[in-house]
Amino acid sequence: MYKSAFLGCGGRARGHAQAYQHVKGGKIVAICDMNEELLNTFGDDFGISERYTDLHQMLERENPDLLHIVTAPTLRGTGQLIRHSLMKIASDHAVPAAIVEKPVAVAAEDWKQLAELCENTKTKFCVNTQLNFHPRNLELKRDIAAGRIGEIKFIDASARSTPIDQGPHVLQLVSSYIDNSRPVKVFGQVADGSPLDSLQPSPGHATASINYANGVRSLVTFGTEGAPSISENSAAHLHKRIAVFGTCGFIHWNMDGWERSTPENGYESGTHSYGEQDILGQAGLTDAVFDWLDDDQNVHPTHLSQSLAEFNLLMGIYQSALTYVPVELPFVPPGGLIDSMRDILL
Repeated sequence: MYKSAFLGCGGRARGHAQAYQHVKGGKIVAICDMNEELLNTFGDDFGISERYTDLHQMLERENPDLLHIVTAPTLRGTGQLIRHSLMKIASDHAVPAAIVEKPVAVAAEDWKQLAELCENTKTKFCVNTQLNFHPRNLELKRDIAAGRIGEIKFIDASARSTPIDQGPHVLQLVSSYIDNSRPVKVFGQVADGSPLDSLQPSPGHATASINYANGVRSLVTFGTEGAPSISENSAAHLHKRIAVFGTCGFIHWNMDGWERSTPENGYESGTHSYGEQDILGQAGLTDAVFDWLDDDQNVHPTHLSQSLAEFNLLMGIYQSALTYVPVELPFVPPGGLIDSMRDILL
């Protein structure tokens, strides 16, 4: 049984912790948060006695096998990029593995720092984009692997939240349906600068046409102006979806249900509970880290290198929108992309 520790005891950390009722390979042994009220409430609710306000102290004393880094990517009130600094601490303490809450980065500057860390660390980092571990997505991916919709030709995916908020989920979900084939070209557009000064700086809306190395094309759309609504729920983050079109059928997943069309069974559809699916997906993502610790060949689907390639794609959308031309990927994003969008959109 592997030992897990948490950095951050806010609302999102609760989703990570609740999944441990289904996790098979590890248990939570310690938590850390500078906010003692959050720390103690979290510890009481989940029965965790080892509580710290200093990350270094927790890592030195507890020696966890897995660290959940469940913090915002920027420091409230300053906009300072902090994701790399916390991941570097985990790496310096030789933590075997870490799950990092999405987004892994927010700008070209921290993407470059993380790309360098990725090349030099022994810590097995992965990003908490858990949708591909939802039981329904696993089922639909098995259908595709079995050839039930033929050869994949096109993918349409969207989320009504901002590119930086739910874009990492959507882009990783696209990757998961094509065996993590890397993007090679993107042509994109952005609009609405109002979220650029938030904790997760981002344009409000974006859309892009993407070419992948395996020949598949994809259209992704983010924001309330372009992404379709999938239910009556008004919360933007609850409107994520993906449709995969093949030579003889399609599958369509969203947060409330699914559709499938195959030559054998024709058109089928159904519903599911996102909450029930998500806690199992979170558990599956966590156990996949333990599988990776067991065997280096069991590389986690959301490992840092793959997640950075998807974030590079997101930066490519921004760059394409600013330069009005398609961007070949991977590319080295110029510094100041967020500031450049701010100058144009605000």
